Amino acid sequence: MRLIFSFLLLVLFFGTSRLYSQQEVVIADTTFVNLKDYSADFVYDMKYATEDNFLKAKVYDCAECFLRLKTVKALVKANTKFMRKGYRIQLFDCYRPLDIQKRMWQIVSNPDYVADPAKGSIHNRGGAVDITLVDTDGKQLDMGTPFDFFGPEASHYFDSLPDEVKKNRILLKRIMQKSGFVSFDSEWWHYNLKNAAKEKVSNTKWLCN
Repeated sequence: MRLIFSFLLLVLFFGTSRLYSQQEVVIADTTFVNLKDYSADFVYDMKYATEDNFLKAKVYDCAECFLRLKTVKALVKANTKFMRKGYRIQLFDCYRPLDIQKRMWQIVSNPDYVADPAKGSIHNRGGAVDITLVDTDGKQLDMGTPFDFFGPEASHYFDSLPDEVKKNRILLKRIMQKSGFVSFDSEWWHYNLKNAAKEKVSNTKWLCN
C-alpha cells in the first residue's frame, strides 16, 4: 500500500512539474525590454552614448536600446520587411529615461531641439525610435541630412532633394507606417509607435556592464 501511495505521489509531482515547465512566462506589452534580447538583426549607433551628437556630450552611461515590448515587436516586424529588400534598421536612440531628458535639457534648454522634461516626450515613454537604414555592406542610405540636423531639409515635406534621397525616405516611411509607427514631420529619422503617447513618462533605468 505504501509503495502504491509513493508511486502516486511521484506521478503527481512529476506531472505537475512538467505542467509548470511547459507554461510560458507572460510579459506585459508595456514592460521595458532590451531590443538585443529579441533580435540580433539590428545595427546600432547610439549617438547619445557618445559625444557625436548635437549636444556634444555623452548623456548615457552605456549604449543600450530599451523599449516597451510592444514597440520592440513592431520594430522587429518592420526590420523583417526591410531585410527582405536588402536593408536593416540602424538605431540612433530608443527609450530615454526622464533623468536623461533632464540632463539634455540642462545642456540645451530649447524646446525646438530638446523636449521639455516637465512634459516628457515619446522617447521617455518607450515608444519612439530614431533610425535610418543600412545596406548589406553596413553603409547608410542617403537620407539627405545627418541625424539630428534641425534645418528644413530634414522635414518629410522638404521637396528640394535628389530623387535618390526622396526614394530612401519614402521606403523608410512606408514600411515603418505599415508596421504600426507614425512619422514626425520635421525629422525623417524619428518614428513613434501608434498610441505611444498614452503611456506614462518613465524613469526606468538599465544596468551597464
